[in-house]
Amino acid sequence: MAWKTRSVAWELTDPPFYRPQPLERVQKTFDDLAKGNAADPGGAWHSEEIAGLELWTLKRSIPSKGLVLLLHGFGDDRWGTSPALRWFSGLDAAIFTFRRRDDALRAGGPAPFVTFGARESEEVARIVRHLESTGVPRNRIILMGRSLGASVGLLALAELEADGRGPLSGIIWEGAPASSRDFGERLVRGGKDRCWHSLLAPLLGDLGSRWAAHRGNYRRDDTDLERKLQGRRLETPSLCFLATQDRLAPPVVQQRIASHFMRVETLTVATWHLNCADILGSRYGEAMRASTDAWLK
Repeated sequence: MAWKTRSVAWELTDPPFYRPQPLERVQKTFDDLAKGNAADPGGAWHSEEIAGLELWTLKRSIPSKGLVLLLHGFGDDRWGTSPALRWFSGLDAAIFTFRRRDDALRAGGPAPFVTFGARESEEVARIVRHLESTGVPRNRIILMGRSLGASVGLLALAELEADGRGPLSGIIWEGAPASSRDFGERLVRGGKDRCWHSLLAPLLGDLGSRWAAHRGNYRRDDTDLERKLQGRRLETPSLCFLATQDRLAPPVVQQRIASHFMRVETLTVATWHLNCADILGSRYGEAMRASTDAWLK
């Protein structure tokens, strides 16, 4: 039990499968995205320092109706998420790595711990407010996140709407983990239920997530989406891709989160999260374009 608890805590704070790409490869990917193609106008990249974060913005070569802020998932960074901007060829795009972990690891580490949305959501809210200060209206900003990026985006959205300055243009999300505690339990359960899971998985998930919060110096409750949204109705319109076979972000949790939106469209897909795009094919991008077009009239 001690070994498994430690394993959960370490995976929650420092994903063992994450390795940042060499800057040369990152730059090549960004250059390719800037060139565009027949269906994508491409654009020009600009980077700037925002309170210790490095924000990269792609300004389209044609007039844009708004901007999408792409939020990366668990064990990922701006490089791995940047190709998603091709789904938004009519919009400017912005991206950054939470807690700047990629730069820290390239420099030899150690990197700041993942806080499962507690600190990352604060960074997203900070970036949105910076974009507003540069002249991008809040009602022209869209958040898009999958996996932990979805949880981070939803936590940030709750904070942004609480400031009384109105809703964002929209949020697109897929496979949002409910909390670090819930995700810890799901890690223990894995891909198949076993006889001991009903007794030990909740306990190990609880202990592992407590250890992770202590290790990362954050409040575990600050990662709890349902606690954060309790009694709230979100004005920002939402598009949710709901993976009905997901064990890491169970569909019943996604449905409860979706119920907090005044306007929400839910597309159910028989798969795990992160696979919705593969299963839906061209319909994945078409659904997002239809939503963003409606939000940005």
